Amino acid sequence: MDSSSGIVWLNGEFSNYEDAKVSVDDRGFYFGDGVYEVIRVYDGVLFSLDRHLARLERSAAGIELPLPRSLADLSVLIEHLVRQTGIANAEAYVQVTRGAARRNHLFPENTQPTLLVGVRRIREVPPSLWETGCRLITLPDQRWARCDLKTICLLPNVLAKQAAHRAGLFDAILVRDGVVTEATASNIFICRAGGVLTPIADNRILPGITRAAVIDLLGQLGVSVAECDLTPADLLSADEVFITSTTVELMPVAFIDGHPIGSGQPGDNWSRLYSAFRKLTPRLRAHD
Repeated sequence: MDSSSGIVWLNGEFSNYEDAKVSVDDRGFYFGDGVYEVIRVYDGVLFSLDRHLARLERSAAGIELPLPRSLADLSVLIEHLVRQTGIANAEAYVQVTRGAARRNHLFPENTQPTLLVGVRRIREVPPSLWETGCRLITLPDQRWARCDLKTICLLPNVLAKQAAHRAGLFDAILVRDGVVTEATASNIFICRAGGVLTPIADNRILPGITRAAVIDLLGQLGVSVAECDLTPADLLSADEVFITSTTVELMPVAFIDGHPIGSGQPGDNWSRLYSAFRKLTPRLRAHD
């Protein structure tokens, strides 16, 4: 097995990504009945692993899915796979479904959950986007009402992301009942009047791990941050807008719906915050 291209651990068996197989009766395949996490690896070190696993546990509880392993055991397994691959900058993927059983909407009895853990090279975002800022579009939020649970039911996100891509844009900002929720796979922040605002972490958004790290950093930098309902008009009138996620980290936004945000270039507040974020992982390594 060539670990340089990634390793999969599926229900106790190690394999390459290409060779891993799951039953067609798996409820993740039939119903999207499962939860997942994507964890960034910097220089061989997992970023905020404890927060990711705590969110996995919360998401699983939210869909009444018992995790097949303790968080401590999962942590050991994920760290082992990271070491085995030897990939310095990677992404670790964890997915749990309710398992394989004949198709029936009711929960199956006496069925073991399917547990997948995989580690492979991180998907790179074009570096130029940090220099120019990205361009976004607003679209209706057509997802279910429990977006705070990180489930594998992602079709509305996929459709919105594809619509943005088709328009030649980086991503879509989702709007529900006139209120901004989040992008298809990232959280939103705006800078205004010296402070930072971000949507409320209720059932309408996923409480991002990078989002939490940014809020911590803002406090350390002495910048006020508040959660509140934001409208598309708030975005367009902001001094700066940026999005956060495991993959994009902190991405400045230059245009929304064709309108420039501030100067239409990455701003000073984002630059200062991003510099602080880039210094965060060495501190975590020292702490761990």
